[in-house]
Amino acid sequence: MEAEPVNILVTGAAGFVGKNLCAELRNRKLGEVLEYDLNTDPALLSVYAKECDFVFHLAGVNRPKEEKEFMEGNFGFTSLLLSALEEYGNKAPVLVTSSIQAQLDNPYGKSKKAGEDLMRAYGEKTGAPVLIYRLPNVFGKWCRPNYNSAVATFCYSIARDEEITVNDPERMMQLVYIDDVVEECIAALEGRGRGAVTPVHEIKLGRIAELLYSFRESRKTLSLPDFSDPIAKKLYSTYLSYLPREDFAYPLKMNTDERGSFTEFLRTPDRGQVSVNVAKPGIVKGNHWHHTKNEKFLVVSGEAVIRFRAPNETDVIEYRVSGQALEVVDIPPGYTHNIENVGTTDLVTVMWANEPFDPERPDTYFLKV
Repeated sequence: MEAEPVNILVTGAAGFVGKNLCAELRNRKLGEVLEYDLNTDPALLSVYAKECDFVFHLAGVNRPKEEKEFMEGNFGFTSLLLSALEEYGNKAPVLVTSSIQAQLDNPYGKSKKAGEDLMRAYGEKTGAPVLIYRLPNVFGKWCRPNYNSAVATFCYSIARDEEITVNDPERMMQLVYIDDVVEECIAALEGRGRGAVTPVHEIKLGRIAELLYSFRESRKTLSLPDFSDPIAKKLYSTYLSYLPREDFAYPLKMNTDERGSFTEFLRTPDRGQVSVNVAKPGIVKGNHWHHTKNEKFLVVSGEAVIRFRAPNETDVIEYRVSGQALEVVDIPPGYTHNIENVGTTDLVTVMWANEPFDPERPDTYFLKV
């Protein structure tokens, strides 16, 4: 039997978490998404409250013009939502995103705590499942800069070469990534939620700024961050999402001569570097060997012969490769090697080396194959 259609109400659907959640709910085809936000016809709240099978209550106020709007937005609207659900006897589970500031004695925290208390009372009264998630700072794509996220503001400004202000570099931040928030929300929808978003990343504010500046400079250094560090990986993805639309592309330095060109593309501290080599018809490149450095050659356009010879031997090993049938050729240490364009068009080869080129220690020794 096919499962019954699920109607999923998302309040605050146009907000940061809401946009990401709605997009993924649709990606996974988990049900009909009923979006409700500030610009939605208020009459639809009653309609959605009657029809929904699950509620993600994400709506809230973070930066009001007046303090009273905290309570109106974070408590008042929650009251309206729960009253509408209760009116129709709808005991659909309700997941609400609160804040770790709910434990603080400030207007925002008080309004969040009041909303939590209202949710608990509703659950006890009606028997409807209530899931309360206290979130720390959330970061990721589609978060509004210059609003309530230091990460979003830093990303936006640094990507535009604007100055940022780091008042307390030593301040320890607790962050959760938007994809992890969405994953936990969907797990809760499917009855397998853990009750908290993990992992929570702890990182100093000054370190966040350092990483973001290094991401900007990477277009010049070509050096990618260490993606084995989860927070660096997530911050890099976030930073790229704030690039100005006219600034997605950037030039590379092409080393050109009569033979063709050689262009470094990427380099990493622990995974080597990637370059693109272009050779004109009839050109032979290489004729050198390495002690430790090793490479992988991938011809993506044209035809080539890659040759190897051990320095103390006379036998030559040949591999014929073509962009018509992609094949990786390993270049082991201890073999002098070259690559010849035997076709009639430019030969384009993607080359990976296990370590970035260091002019002080090139580990490259000329010897004809």
